[in-house]
Amino acid sequence: MIDLATMSTASAVPRDGAVPTDERLLDDPRFTRLLRDALLGVGEFAGANVIMQLSRLPVGRGVAESRVDSGRLDRHPFKRARTTGGFLAIALLGTEAEQRAVRDEINRQHRQVRSRPQDPVAYNAFDADLQLWIAACLYRGFDDYLRLYRAAEYAPYRDAFYRHAARLGTTLQLPADRWPADRAAFARYWDDAVAEIRLDDVTRAFLQGFARIDFLPAPLRRLVGPPLEALAIGHLPAPFRDALGIPWTAVRQRRFRHARRLLRAIDAVVPRPLLLAPVTIGEWDVRRRLHAGRPFV
Repeated sequence: MIDLATMSTASAVPRDGAVPTDERLLDDPRFTRLLRDALLGVGEFAGANVIMQLSRLPVGRGVAESRVDSGRLDRHPFKRARTTGGFLAIALLGTEAEQRAVRDEINRQHRQVRSRPQDPVAYNAFDADLQLWIAACLYRGFDDYLRLYRAAEYAPYRDAFYRHAARLGTTLQLPADRWPADRAAFARYWDDAVAEIRLDDVTRAFLQGFARIDFLPAPLRRLVGPPLEALAIGHLPAPFRDALGIPWTAVRQRRFRHARRLLRAIDAVVPRPLLLAPVTIGEWDVRRRLHAGRPFV
């Protein structure tokens, strides 16, 4: 059970506008606003980010062949969206006690995610190299979103956000010292890691179906499938699109551009509290569950 009294309620901001020390970042409302904006951006970048994560063969096989039915994205997409959103909210905004509670819950699930001796690809959800890759993809998605849509507010915080993003790994099982020391070290890690992406027939078919949103009920898939597929493929860096075997055509470019315009139009007219409602509700829900001692995953 989480002691909610440990949650920070301070809102002090340096009068000179300087970026606070890492220990005080969550006391700065400018920074927490950026974090909530980043969580809001998950909706646009989620499809591409999941494909990126699963483009490392052991991760892709671990998800495509998962025997943990309750956590399968293709069978329980709405539950998986809730638990992933809750994890991200606590990773970025939670207290240390909340992070520990979420980590324990994820550990309970991950103990079941491992290959069998007869499986053609070996994988283990506790593999630190794979955990680093997952966290790196999540960071890249947030960084891309903030640079694209919140550039002016984000620029002074970019280095601080990078260091803070280590929590995306440590709220899983990644040792803190495995997070690259700074953005330059991360860039070197990223280039080397992207060179290792690989899909096989199983993971490629799984991810192509994911990109088409095949896991949604048919009426909903017909309504939201085309723009979500356009965003998922459009936000993928070229090496991932190539591995997926989906060519980038003029038609796909046009659909991607239209989908982004629609989102920007919504962003311009909908009041911020309403836009952030899914983030706010998700953050509240996971804290309610943790406080009550109820399973989160």
